[in-house]
Amino acid sequence: MKRVLCPKCDNYITFDETKYTEGQSLVFICEHCKKQFSIRIGKSKLKATRKEEVLDEQANNEDFGSIVVVENVFGYKQVLPLKEGDNLIGRRSKGTDVDISIETSDPSMDRRHCVINVKRNKQGELIYTLRDNQSITGTFLLNDILGDKDRVRIEEGAIITIGATTLILRTAEK
Repeated sequence: MKRVLCPKCDNYITFDETKYTEGQSLVFICEHCKKQFSIRIGKSKLKATRKEEVLDEQANNEDFGSIVVVENVFGYKQVLPLKEGDNLIGRRSKGTDVDISIETSDPSMDRRHCVINVKRNKQGELIYTLRDNQSITGTFLLNDILGDKDRVRIEEGAIITIGATTLILRTAEK
């Protein structure tokens, strides 16, 4: 499977490149913004995984951990590193400033959906907390929805649902 980037909204469109020959022109209509555009199949126009993307779930464990976006009908699997402090998580969109942007076409995920805070306690251990960022659909930890002012401590393997997308917390190794 290959991905091509919509020139208007920066959403990825996935297609099976084995069904087409090199040099063939394809026309796409972006599901997100309805923009129609075409590409010619060839090595230069196809988007593989971005250089900064890492699909190894344990890759970022030496720093501050990561979140794993579980693949679903709206998006592909992504492993996104966390940083110390607040990590604002949301749907990737041009002009929206977030720390962790998830490439998805999930309409129920806000552009600025939730926050995972990473900090060290007095013993030097990393503490992870989750809170909703006034999202429309809410943030769920397992099957429990977080309240407006809730700040919940989360551990390795915590299952977080934002919109129709599931995230798994991978903490940093000690």
